[in-house]
Amino acid sequence: QVQLVESGGGLVQAGGSLRLSCAASRSIFSIDAVGWYRQAPGKQRELVADMTSGGSRNIADSVKGRFTISRDNAKNTVYLQMNSLKPEDTAVYYCNAHLVGRARVDDYWGQGTHVTVSS
Repeated sequence: QVQLVESGGGLVQAGGSLRLSCAASRSIFSIDAVGWYRQAPGKQRELVADMTSGGSRNIADSVKGRFTISRDNAKNTVYLQMNSLKPEDTAVYYCNAHLVGRARVDDYWGQGTHVTVSS
């Protein structure tokens, strides 16, 4: 199992920046992929960015060039640096841990952190 605790959300004006943190209860290297998803009101949850244990990154086109995913292995923490924020980035952001076993796949989620971007 993995417990995930997010922090860093809040209210920011358009053009501003925020950094989200996701602290995992186990080594990031033991997790096949850790990522950030978001869900805006009335919309489906969507992938924002993720990173495999080997360091490969995947960034959604809608945030490419503005958001960066990184990690601190010593702290078992994954970050999402969000720059040039837009009102359409407003959503609840969730941290996800994806584990692939021999016969099963497990996904674990944090409690979510709210990001509100005002125009």
